[in-house]
Formats: sequence, C-alpha cells, structure tokens
Amino acid sequence: MQQLIQANGQPLYGVFEQTPQRINFRDFDFRSPMGRKLGALSKWRNFHQFQYFGLISPTLIGGCALAELSLVAVAFVYLYHPPSGRMLERRFKCPLGLGARFSQTPDEGVCELRQGRNRLRLENTATPLEKRLLVQLDDGTCIDARFSEAQPAFQPMSLCTPSAVNGWVYARKVAGVRCSGQVQSALGDFDLRAIDAFAHHDWSAGYMRRETFWNWACLSGEVQGQRVGLNLSCGVNETSFTENCFWLDGELLKVDSVRFEFDRDHPLRPWTIRSYDGQVSLRFEGQGLHQERLDLGLLASNFKQLFGRFSGTLRPHGGTPLHIENSWGFVEDQYAKW
Repeated sequence: MQQLIQANGQPLYGVFEQTPQRINFRDFDFRSPMGRKLGALSKWRNFHQFQYFGLISPTLIGGCALAELSLVAVAFVYLYHPPSGRMLERRFKCPLGLGARFSQTPDEGVCELRQGRNRLRLENTATPLEKRLLVQLDDGTCIDARFSEAQPAFQPMSLCTPSAVNGWVYARKVAGVRCSGQVQSALGDFDLRAIDAFAHHDWSAGYMRRETFWNWACLSGEVQGQRVGLNLSCGVNETSFTENCFWLDGELLKVDSVRFEFDRDHPLRPWTIRSYDGQVSLRFEGQGLHQERLDLGLLASNFKQLFGRFSGTLRPHGGTPLHIENSWGFVEDQYAKW
C-alpha cells in the first residue's frame, strides 16, 4: 500500500496485511462536523502522532515514547530494575515541537526529540525491516535497542478505523519479538540479548477524538517454548475494526472486543482483562508505575502506565490453550484532550 489517504480524500479503513508506506494526512478531506471543508491550519492543529518502544525482561523493563500534539511535543523515557525495585525516569516538553521532528512513514523514517544534551530517537528501516531506539541523556544514561520483523518473520497489526464524526486513527502494533542491544545507566549495564529481553512497538497517528481515553495491555516474552505477544485496547480503535490480537511465534491471531476491570484510585491493585470471544482471560498485578499529568487548558493528559505480571489463559480458536504464569508486561489507563 503506497498511501493511506485515497484519491477521494478519504482514508482506507480496515486491517491491512501491508503497512502503508506513507500516512499522507495532508491529503485528507478534513471537514467540520457540519460538513465545512477545513484548511491546512486545522489539519495541522488536529493531527497527532506518537511512537512507543518498550523493553521487557525479568531483569530490566523500559519504555520510551515521543508524541507530537501540534502545540507541543512531549516525550518520556524510564527504566525499571525488578530485582532491586529501583527506577529512573525523565520527561521532556517542547512547545510547538521545537527541537523535535516526526516522520509520517511508519516503516522508513526517524522520530526524534533533542533538548540540551538529551536525545531520544526512534529509527524505522524497511530494508532490513527493523525498529531501533536510541537514547542519550545528560546523566549518562544510554539505550541502544533494536528488533527485527524479518528474521524470524513477524505479522504486525496494521489498521485504520474511523474516529468520532470526522476523524480516523491509523495504528501499527508489534509485540512478542526478541530485542538486542545495550543499556547503560545508574541501574547498571545490560546486554539485552544476554538478559533475554523482548520488545514491543506502537506507531499511531491520525485525527483522534478531541477528548478520548484508552486502556491498553501488552505482554512480550516466551511461554512454553513459544514467542508470545499481546496487544489489547479499549477506547480508541474500535469503530468497525479493533486492534486486539495476540501473536504466537510471530503469527497474528485476531481477538474480539475486550473489557478492562480495575480500581482507578488504586491502579496497582489487580486488573482483570477478558475478551468477548473468550480467547483472553488474564489477571494483571502491577509492580511499578510511570504516570504523568498535564493540564494546559487546550491540552491535557492523565496518563498511567503500569508494569507488572500477567497470569491467565490465551485460547486461540481451534488451538491449544496457552497458560500464562507471571509473564511481565504493561497496562495503561489514559485520558487525553488534544
């Protein structure tokens, strides 16, 4: 697929076998809810995108996100060391995106934020099909992590769904892939391959609801000799199609809508996550939490990302149930006003 937006100004909707080479949002026929054509300024103001790279292992957990929200670019990075319970985290904000750049090509491009001696960079390359995270912070923290979707072969979740009355959201998700590289920090130095680290990745963009929320769950690791990844969401990509799925040795298995049950006032208490079709029944117990609150009037966010352990069962249609026991992963609870 060359471009997401078609000649008639509308996106192609659905779950795709191939990743669009370009998210050509400027070609979108963007209109007000009453049908009035909107110009370039409105297109820029209402288009948002973000990219996330996560690391999972029993020895080290990490996450890095970059987001472009037109009026501001934001980023965070954190590392958590489960054996000691120690955590490092940093946050960055760039008004009007100054110091940041974002590519609209999911499989070939760079998203980057620079602030002082700090650099957060996400590189996507099509040949070979790889994702890479580079972080250099002024406190000496360095992350150089990468994974391949080609060796062994992997089927990403790639889809576009309608959003509200006049928008759309494109997302490309990956989980259940082995990760290599190095991490140097105050928590210690780590060889990601040696500690058997896994990765997950999210590339999302579009015209999202003015006020929105989502819950999300992801795990990435090895279970009973299989590479297992999980991507479940409630609140965003659910109009006509969903992004819900899990992977077994790189094979994508679609899942119906899901329900998250948890205590908003005490998010570290256990969560339960179940799918309507019975393929997913999981319990999540949080071990740590990264959270951010931002209220700038026009823009606001209340974000909680928890890392911890999943237990339960995945039941692929026509396949053997897979029992999950204390597998590391993430859940999120987020409110956003764009």
